[in-house]
Amino acid sequence: MKGPRTLPTAACAATVLTLAATALPAQTIPEGDPALARLAAEMERLESISGGSMGVAAIHLETGREVYLNADVPFPMASTFKVPVAVQLLTRVDRGEISLSDMVELDSMDLHPGSGTLSRLFDDPGVILSRRNLMELMLLISDNSATDLTLAGAGGAAAVTARMEALGVAGVRVDRPTSLLIGDWVGIEGAPADGRISPALWRSLASDLTPEARDAAATAFATDLRDTSTPRGMAHLLRLIWKGEAVSARSTEILLDVLRRVETGGARIKGILPPETVVAHKTGTIGASTNDVGIVYLPGDAGHVVTVVFVKDSDNPTTEREAAIAQVSRAIHDFFLFNPGG
Repeated sequence: MKGPRTLPTAACAATVLTLAATALPAQTIPEGDPALARLAAEMERLESISGGSMGVAAIHLETGREVYLNADVPFPMASTFKVPVAVQLLTRVDRGEISLSDMVELDSMDLHPGSGTLSRLFDDPGVILSRRNLMELMLLISDNSATDLTLAGAGGAAAVTARMEALGVAGVRVDRPTSLLIGDWVGIEGAPADGRISPALWRSLASDLTPEARDAAATAFATDLRDTSTPRGMAHLLRLIWKGEAVSARSTEILLDVLRRVETGGARIKGILPPETVVAHKTGTIGASTNDVGIVYLPGDAGHVVTVVFVKDSDNPTTEREAAIAQVSRAIHDFFLFNPGG
């Protein structure tokens, strides 16, 4: 089965508090900053309103102060996995292996159901987009078809995970394109291993699924370690991006610019922050999981805070999970705004 045609043109359920880069024992309060204990306690309290298990990471980038909830527990990344995909794509750009101006022609095998705009072309392909267009669609509106094309351009899931390992980012793994990830959650069997599923094949594979089969698939998906991240791992990746250590300076500028313009998840990290607060972030939702990860820009000279909030195994409606994420985000924002350190 042929791939997309390229036309060259030029992822311990305990609260962990840490200070700087050295991890301290669980429940340890850094001397001289006991207020972090109150933030940690508030994060634990807010977990109860998520309806499930919540993982949180907050890193004040200017001082290195950190606070975590369920720091090393794996959570389904859902579409937040698109951040490591973008890092690997831009790594290949930095190496000169590909260009963001390369044009990619889509065919029917590249159009998948799910979020985004390209899926509206499910039965009417014929679009040619640049790798930069595809990466922006992947991040800005979480387009799944654009994501799988971007993942292919990044060298595939194994290449993304290998890049995380090379960066020293533990606890983040990418294993499947979105077509297979969604297929496994739904309960589809017999999909091609490369994830290139034609519209007709998708409909055929999904047509005979019973409610019982879908429920069983969702239950299995919830315990699957594939395509998961720990809060600590995702926060580490975001810190490396901010510091310019994940990709080149130019690619860092491009990535942060796109993340600042993300259109999804307005009720999550950004939900109850002060108006006009800048957030460079990426959301993710699938089944019982609702996530948002990013960097919050504090006003004045208060700095910037990596903010990672994962929710899994929740029976609450998505709106209630989003409200829990928003409450945690506001608690983190206010703490570091009024306790910037230095």
